[in-house]
Amino acid sequence: MNNKDIKILLVDDEPDILEIVSYNLSNEGYQVITAENGVEGVKKAKKEKPQLIILDVMMPEMDGIEACENIRKVPELKEAIITFLTARGEDYSQVAGFDAGADDYITKPIKPKVLVSKVKALLRRLKKEEDNGELIKIGDLTINRDEYKIILKDEEIILPRKEFELLSLLASKPGKVFKREDILDRVWGNEVVVGGRTIDVHIRKLREKIGDDCFKTVKGVGYKFVE
Repeated sequence: MNNKDIKILLVDDEPDILEIVSYNLSNEGYQVITAENGVEGVKKAKKEKPQLIILDVMMPEMDGIEACENIRKVPELKEAIITFLTARGEDYSQVAGFDAGADDYITKPIKPKVLVSKVKALLRRLKKEEDNGELIKIGDLTINRDEYKIILKDEEIILPRKEFELLSLLASKPGKVFKREDILDRVWGNEVVVGGRTIDVHIRKLREKIGDDCFKTVKGVGYKFVE
């Protein structure tokens, strides 16, 4: 997918941010759509169906959290990547954002070049989803989901099924924070009730086998795989 085929919706009530961010993203070839509040943002998301949505948290009429919740209710937008713009220290907003269905967050103020790099990293997830199928390749790590096989630095690693499924889930979208309840639902499903501690134990084992730097804990939310 070329940059010119990618739509990015930017929702913020500060004209300066809309202008600066739009300019920098447009220079990269992306189609940029803007909105000045949550209500307008939801309307444009439904109409334009962007691949990436950048939402400010504090906005008039409808804040970013509510806008995200409304966007996630639209079937055609369930796979869109949503990231929040949050002021430093707004930890509550980050947690609330993940609960509302966000994939990530960007802390502001942020330099335009850094923001562009962040956007490119987020959009790489789209390419991975298009290319992966049953095969995930990240650096020296290859995950064959069809054969339940892990190759790390040309060596095969045997993982118990739940560790494999947990690794496969996190690595399917590098950088995306998976909430604990989502992990439990998608890896353990309707099996015997397990607690959050079960996830911690499996993550610890994966850190030992795959690498400590590959996994990051997002306090109060869940885990993500780091490229």
